[in-house]
Amino acid sequence: MTASEQLDPRPCFLMCPPRHFAVTYSINPWMDPAAWQQSGDVLHGAAVRQWEGLRRALRGSGASIELVKPEDGLPDLVFTANSAVVLDGKALLARFRHPQRQGEEAVYAAAFRVLRARGLIDEVVTLPPGVTLEGAGDCLWDPHRQLFWMGCGFRSELVARDIVAEQFGVPCVALGLADPAFYHLDTCFSPLPCGAVMYYPAAFTAEGLALIHARVMPEQRIALAADDAARFASNAVSIGHTILLSSCSGTLRSRLKERGYTVVETPLTAFLRSGGSACCLTLRLDHQSAGIAAGALPTAKAIRER
Repeated sequence: MTASEQLDPRPCFLMCPPRHFAVTYSINPWMDPAAWQQSGDVLHGAAVRQWEGLRRALRGSGASIELVKPEDGLPDLVFTANSAVVLDGKALLARFRHPQRQGEEAVYAAAFRVLRARGLIDEVVTLPPGVTLEGAGDCLWDPHRQLFWMGCGFRSELVARDIVAEQFGVPCVALGLADPAFYHLDTCFSPLPCGAVMYYPAAFTAEGLALIHARVMPEQRIALAADDAARFASNAVSIGHTILLSSCSGTLRSRLKERGYTVVETPLTAFLRSGGSACCLTLRLDHQSAGIAAGALPTAKAIRER
């Protein structure tokens, strides 16, 4: 029996304690090392408390947590969503665009070898040389539509779309990102279990927005206002009928409640200074496709011909 068939029925997430988290460089518009340095000890203390709050909220929602050991000199290792794309027990390891984060690759590779040895992952694969894809930060599984949505333009390359489809045997839809403040797809887009999608329209190119609208019916679109987008409300974690996020407006909370969701706010403002929030701080390890559940996956050739 494979690891994907043995996984704990509870949702399982990969996280990394923020022992060395800080804003020491700038690779997106949210990062201001000088502002962090002015009150770094206070901000780091807040980050530790807020990360623990998220972990407690996840556990309170029924999740189990696996940990990556923090490494000095890798302040963004805490954003485990960027480590890999995972589906059906297979992990496709990330490759980072910026040199400041490339040191994370070896740490994550070692962590996934441990997960495989423990039977939590079946297979660990790597991208072809030279291809950049920053894990689930830019590649989000949509269980309702049985496809990956992939962001490209700032961190991940369009060519990675076909690699994801080939590796996992499911469609992958590439969405062009237009605003550097929303540099990863998970900062501006969140597919929900019910089939609805939270997204910030201004973050996408016209072509990317058209692709969303072609696949998501109007009644399933939850377009975020600028204030909710700036709070990273779409950078959320969904567990059944619970949505965990840093904060959101009362309007968005009401719209989600109408769809049967309970919104749990767990403040993560310290991580927003680095351009991250709840989804960035977690990686779901137990996502399964309908093909696995039915005992058969479509071939990559069939995916390309759809």
